[in-house]
Formats: sequence, structure tokens, C-alpha cells
Amino acid sequence: MDKRYDSTSSEKKVRTFWQEQDIFNAANNPGPSYTIDTPPPTVSGALHVGHIFSYTQTDIIARYKRINGFSVVYPFGFDDNGLPTERYVEKKLNIKATDFERSKFIELCLKETKEAEQEFKELWQRMGLSVDWDLQYTTISPEVRRLSQASFIELFNKGFVYRKEEPALYCPVCQTSVAQAELEDSQVESFFSDIVFTDEDGNQLIIGTTRPELLPSCVALFYNPADERYKKLKGKKARVPLFKTEIPILEDELVAMEKGTGLVMCCTFGDTTDIAWYKKHRLPYKQSIGRDGKMTELAGMLKGLSIHEARKKIIQELIKHNLLIRQQPITHVVNIHERCKNEIEFIALKQWFIKILEHKQAFLEQANKIKWYPAFMKARYKDWVEHIGWDWCISRQRFYGIPFPVWYCTECDKVLIAEPKELPVDPQETKYKGACSSCGSKNIVPDTDVMDTWNTSSLTPYICYAVCNQQWKPPFQDEEQKETLESFLPMNMRPQAHDIIRTWAFYTIVKSWMHNNLIPWNTIIISGHVLGAAKEKLSKSKGGGPITPENLLANYSADALRYWTASAALGHDVSFSEEQIQIGQRLTTKLWNAFRFIKEHLAPCKSDEVPEQLGSINGWILHQASNCFETYQNYLEQNEFSIALDNVEQFFWKDFCDNYLEIIKDQLFNSDKYNHAQICATQWTLFTIGLRILQLYAPYVPYVTEAIYQLLYKEHVGIASIHQTRFSKVQQLFVFKKGAKSTEKLLEIVSQVRKLKSKQQLSLKTKLATLTIYVADIDNYYFLQEQEQLIKGVTQAQKVHFKQEERDEQRLKQQDNQWNATVSC
Repeated sequence: MDKRYDSTSSEKKVRTFWQEQDIFNAANNPGPSYTIDTPPPTVSGALHVGHIFSYTQTDIIARYKRINGFSVVYPFGFDDNGLPTERYVEKKLNIKATDFERSKFIELCLKETKEAEQEFKELWQRMGLSVDWDLQYTTISPEVRRLSQASFIELFNKGFVYRKEEPALYCPVCQTSVAQAELEDSQVESFFSDIVFTDEDGNQLIIGTTRPELLPSCVALFYNPADERYKKLKGKKARVPLFKTEIPILEDELVAMEKGTGLVMCCTFGDTTDIAWYKKHRLPYKQSIGRDGKMTELAGMLKGLSIHEARKKIIQELIKHNLLIRQQPITHVVNIHERCKNEIEFIALKQWFIKILEHKQAFLEQANKIKWYPAFMKARYKDWVEHIGWDWCISRQRFYGIPFPVWYCTECDKVLIAEPKELPVDPQETKYKGACSSCGSKNIVPDTDVMDTWNTSSLTPYICYAVCNQQWKPPFQDEEQKETLESFLPMNMRPQAHDIIRTWAFYTIVKSWMHNNLIPWNTIIISGHVLGAAKEKLSKSKGGGPITPENLLANYSADALRYWTASAALGHDVSFSEEQIQIGQRLTTKLWNAFRFIKEHLAPCKSDEVPEQLGSINGWILHQASNCFETYQNYLEQNEFSIALDNVEQFFWKDFCDNYLEIIKDQLFNSDKYNHAQICATQWTLFTIGLRILQLYAPYVPYVTEAIYQLLYKEHVGIASIHQTRFSKVQQLFVFKKGAKSTEKLLEIVSQVRKLKSKQQLSLKTKLATLTIYVADIDNYYFLQEQEQLIKGVTQAQKVHFKQEERDEQRLKQQDNQWNATVSC
């Protein structure tokens, strides 16, 4: 072994070995299947440290499961379908998607995303992800488009999907409708403006609003029927200021009498209350905000202005005509689109929806069948489902994505669905074959929208099934595939971050229930986020700041970065910590140095047979190793990888390096003072414990453990990789309770001597003329006498005096240029 561990060259060599030998292919790791529904990263820019964090945590669990005897099925996808990728390609090539046929733009996107995907893949490989890259997929491939369109048709036929003109959540910046799950709350500063309306008798009616620019869309005034102030207005009409339109004055219990003046305007649409009144009271729809975020012709003087420009302009006009009584500054919460962070509007559009509201109880019951780690994350899911107020809108007014496989008859509005054999199909580029099945008309037009990206991402268990079985025929209600599909689903694990519980987790549960009445996975493991200096989540749009994976890998080993990711508690956000990475770097150095020492002392006594006489110190370290593995396994079975790592760290640094290695050095360097059986027992134990340590660390720091295994263990063990060894073969149970307890007394003596030397600022190698040990317990007295030579070796004592006497004394004195120590136990 080289004197120093060169992580750069070693990691490259190990990575090449893994790839050439196909180490992580499930077929090369026999055992019960363990399937992972890995989150496909969005192809829309550079990866950041947060990706390293969450994906490495998944890989730690995958590697643990593999060494624990499972045949890990670990596919990997890239989410290159939808708005983020569309914008990424438009920006990179300085083009507009709408200038191309959809199929041509998809070709461009596939070309550009292929390059980005290769960069992503190379980074994941550098980080040591044990993915089976033969099981790779993209969410815009023809096979996945076929699957996604087949899913839509299946749910349409089952009655779970419907199309309706409905007020929809709409982002005027992205110019598309969005789902409720894509919203975030944001506190904004605004003004509460009191505006003068008049009734039909010319009396002033004061209305408070934060959205004066919606006056052209005002269709009614409302008051609470219990409000005595306004009962006289029942059945009357009011006049909208500046626009002079007449609107009805109506009563409704939703009006909060104590808010503002107790008289409110209803516009189409300012909020969900407006929508509720619009439906309940059958009010007209007046659209003053267009799909481009500009005011429409209906807005008169405001036409062509942006929403914020229109707000300023209308206030100026109200002041000019003495129609603004007062303005009060406020801070209130508004909905914003999670992608662009701009405020959401409501626009009536004809769109496709998946029925959510009437099945909420089923989705709650499905969640109860899944194990959630950490358990408290299920409460987030439950809270989300219970408070959903909209069905899932899956229509998007974008260009790039998976089209709806439907056409419409312009005569009777019949929905015409594509045949399964036509999939994937783009109705804008493929004419409908034949006439309308209802009225016989040939006036047929295509649907121009694309599906919500989550509508496809929610199918990842089915995509994984297809790619793993090389069976791309849609499996929904396919009797030929039923047995194979139901043996694959539910998958074993879904790893993901907590911010997409309401989207990816929820929608996947929805789809699996609607298609096959199954849960998608048995277990869901939720990771946190990496926070930057401002305690904000790192994101691709912000580039992750100066802390990029590439920069980190230029300065640290991949193992050191992985060590940092493993230090965070499951499900909790964590601040980026270069200090923790540096600790990981020191670990790789310590492992290398420890095994360099081991290598020097292995050759004579390699054997699979446990020595008949192990000796107390060897029995103790084997006992400790068994306890360590039991605790390690218990925590990892609960996916608590950080606590499991802490346990291994304690064993490696303290028990093995600080105590065991230091104690046995005298046996190895002064073998003439011990018999051959003692030396062989120690060398066997050293070999055995070393392999156990490598196995325990392998899921966390796979590169350095593999490099050491190849040099020290591969030839003897006969298995190609440390990651293909099995705990059941290596982590043999040893129980030496009595001997281990006695050995703790020996360690107590050693610790006392070390402290005494350190207090005097002496080297631990400083020789002692005498070491006097007072021992209270008779059994310990005889035991420690048997370990006299080991005690001499580790304490550097020339003579050891044992006193069977209870005394609490620890001292170190110099006499005649010689040091003499006294300790007790």
C-alpha cells in the first residue's frame, strides 16, 4: 500500500473497476429483490450540493441493502419533460419553442438534454452512486410518452378524468395553468384601498379592496344577510366606479362583517371566494387579465398594461375623480407559483382534471399502508390531503411536454381518444382518422395543451417496471402482465425530499390507486434540504452559489462529501458544512493508515477458522464488533444512517484504533515475548476485524473501502468487491460478556496512565520505571496479572506491581530521572 492515499487516482481506478465488472447490476448480486423508485432530477441546469446530499443518502441505503443480502434494483431516470426543460433549451439556444413544430422542438430538447444528462451521470458516478445504469430512462422518451398517454386514456375510461371549463390557477409569467400543489405562500406588502361605488339612488357605497385593477371584472357586491347596515340594499344595483357598469347587490354568509366596511366586491376572479360566488350565484364571467398577464380590451383605459402597472394606473384615476377615500398599507399572504415566484391569478379555461376531492379518504387510507421515515412526515401528507380544495388540473398551456392524445369535434364537442396502437401521438401533427363517432362530422381539431409534468412523473413505479422488465407495452389492466406487475409493485422504497410530498408522493399514490388499487411502494424515505448561508434551500435556478459539486470534488474526495451527507438526521434540513467534509477527509486518511498497519501483520495466520484460544483482548474487540454491528443494523433498518455511522465511528476510532491497536502492538513488534498461538490469534482477529470495519463503512465511503479491500482481502475472500460481500458471512456473532467486562478494567488502567502522562505533557511513549496497580476485586486482580506483558507493552512500564487493595489513587512522579506511576481500579 502506498504511504499516502491518493483519492483522485484511486477513485478513478475503483470507478472504472465497478463499471467494467458491472458490480451493481442486480443479476450480479443474487438475493431477494429490493427495488428503488429513484427521483429523476429535472434537466434544467447545473446540479447543486443539495442533489449530492439527497441522492447520496439514498445510495447509502441501497449499498447497505445490497451487503445485507438483497438484489438491489436501482434504476435512474432524468426528468426532461415540461416547463423547466423548455426554458432551459430556449435560453441555451436563444430560440422560442413556438417557432417550431412540437416534434422538431422535442428533437432539439432531446439533443440538448442528452448532453446535460451525460454531465449529470458523470457527476453521480464520481459521487459513487451504485446505480444500475443499464436501467436508465427519460420522461420524454417515446416509450414513456406512450405510457403516460396510455395512463390518461385508462383513467378517462375509468371515469377518473374529466374536461371542463373552470376557473383555474394560472401563472401569467409562465403563461400556464398550475396545480394547487405548485403553489407557495408569500407575504407581500400592499394597500387596502377604500373605493366609492354608488347605488342606483346615487348613495355612496364604500368598498375595501387590495385588487383595484380588477374593477373592470366586477360582477356583484355582497354583504352578509345578518348585517343590519346593508339589508336595505337587497335587490338593488350598484354602479362600478370609472367603468359605469351596473351590477347586482347580493347577500351571502361568506362575507365577514367585521372586515373592512362589510361590503365587498366580487370580481372574476380575485380569489377562491369570488369563484365560489360566481358558481353559486351564476354570475357572468368578465376576463380583464389575459393569458399573457396583460389587461384585456374589457379593461378599457388599462388595456395592455401589466397587472402591477394597471394597479398604479387605476389608483391614479380613482384619486383624479375623487373616488378613493383612503389607503392603508398592509402585509398579507398571497399564492405564488413555486417555479417563478410570481403571484397567481385565476382564469377560466377548458381543461383536463383528475378527480381528487371525492377520493380523499382513499388516499389517506393508502398512506396508512406505507411506512414513512421519519414517521412525522406522514402528518404533512395527511394535512395536505385533508386541505385540498381543487381537483388536480393536469392541463398546461405550454409547448414542450407530452400532448393529450385527444381531438374534439367542433360540431358536437365530442372527445375523440387515440387508439392504443397510435401512441405516442401528437394530435397537432397527426390528423384524426375518420369522422366524429357521434355526429359524423369531419370538422375535428386537436387538443393543443400538454400534460402537467407530474402527470408523467407520478408514473415512475410503472416506468421502473417497464425498464426493468424491458416491457414497454402499457401494463394498465393488461391481463398478460398482471402477475408480473403485481410481483413488482409495490416497490420497496421511494426516496425523496419533503417539499414534494404534496406533488410527487401524493400524485404517485393517486395514480397507483386509480390504476391498480395498489400502494406504489412499501416505504417512503424523506430527506431534508441543504441550506445556504442565508438559511435558504439551495436550488438549480440559483446555481447553489459558489459551493458547486465540481468545486468540492476538486478539493475533496467523493468519500469525504458522502461522509458529510451521512451526518445529517433523516428528514431534517442541514446547513452546508465544509468542516464536516474535512472530518470525512480525515476519516479516509485514518482508514488508509490503519490498514497499512494491518497489512504489515497479516501474512502468517490468515484462516477462516476461529482460533481455539483467542485471548482476552481479542475476545473483547470481537465482542465489541458484534455489539457495534447489532446497533448499526438496528438503526439502518430504520433508515437512521447518521446514527448508525456514529456507532461505527465510536467503534473504529476509540475501540479499534485508540485501544485495540495500541494494546496489541507489543505482541506484533515484540513477538518473542509471546507464544505462537497468541500471535496467530491476534493476527487472525486483526484480519477479521479489519474486514468487518470495511463492510460497516462501505455504504458511506465506498471508494476507500473498495481500494483497501482489493489490496488486502479480495484474494483471500474470493469475492470481486467489498460491495458484493454479505454481512451474514462476515459479521459473525461473538459473545464474551465476562471477558469483555474484565478487559474494560485493563482499558481503564491504560486510560489512567495516558491521562497522567498527558497531564505532565509527556509523550505516551515515555517509559515508566514502575507501574503500581491497586485492584479492589479479586477476580480482576488475577485477570490483570495474566495481562502483565500487554500492560507493560502499552504503558511502556518496565515493571508492574499488582496490589490487591481498594484504593483510589492516580499519580505520576519522577524520581532519579525515572517516572513511576500509580493507578487503581
